[in-house]
Amino acid sequence: MSSIPMIEQTAGKGAARAAARRGGGNRRSGFGAGRRPGFPTYGFLGAVLLASIFPLYWSFLVGSHDNTVLSRGIPLLPGGNFLANAAKVFDSIPFWKAMGNSLIVSGVTAASVVVFSTLAGFAFAKLRFRGGRALLVFVIATMAVPTQLGVVPLFIVMSKLGWTGSLWAVIIPGLVTAFGVFWMTQYLRDALPDELIEAARMDGASTIQTFLHIGFPAARPAAAMLALFTFVATWTNFFWPFIVLDPSNPTLPVALQLLQAAHFVDYSVVLAGAVLATVPLLLLFIAAGRQLVSGIMQGAVKG
Repeated sequence: MSSIPMIEQTAGKGAARAAARRGGGNRRSGFGAGRRPGFPTYGFLGAVLLASIFPLYWSFLVGSHDNTVLSRGIPLLPGGNFLANAAKVFDSIPFWKAMGNSLIVSGVTAASVVVFSTLAGFAFAKLRFRGGRALLVFVIATMAVPTQLGVVPLFIVMSKLGWTGSLWAVIIPGLVTAFGVFWMTQYLRDALPDELIEAARMDGASTIQTFLHIGFPAARPAAAMLALFTFVATWTNFFWPFIVLDPSNPTLPVALQLLQAAHFVDYSVVLAGAVLATVPLLLLFIAAGRQLVSGIMQGAVKG
């Protein structure tokens, strides 16, 4: 087992050399050689950026005024009531408890999806076993089933287990996803050379040791992307937490729904709460920006 660390170190180098060879082929064929993005490219990217930022900016604009701003027309500049509206959010709902619940649910779900999906992806991509292809097709086919179809039986199961109103009722159903398995399978199929796995087996490594020392290091860029996607999707999920959780123990989307009264909605307060709930996601994207770009670029090179 002494050569396992050496094999692990060469895993990334082998993938990098393969990417370099593919990139060299593109250069030799003249694909993209000597070409730089022009004004149409930057103009299109700028339009996409503005369209992506506008909903958050609109929420901040309305959240920084009082509730009469929409009746006076479309605001163009922020007002001075955002902190007052934020204080109303904190007074009206258990905001910090909801944020803590969302952090727990999103963090545990993202970590679980990455671990289980990487294990399954490694098995489907690099191990040969009877029925493997049919099982992968079945897993992918489950993505075509609407989530709403399973809500009633899932709620019955959670009720019999006594988990209704508990965070476990939100965490357990999302521990692994078909998309995560498909994502990691496709990535590992191209990013992990078969020669490294054979070398580890010849050295006496077990399947788990091969996965830990070779498979998982090679899957880190895709795993980081999957973790980010899963965290955001779980953080913004409203449908199932709204059904299974109590108003006294909500996640953030469920708590923000409590800001809407039956006959009167203070949109300034509601949108101020939406902005506050988005801030952790913005911080996450800023912190994971480098890994996000790395994962996208490696996926583009493999394609």
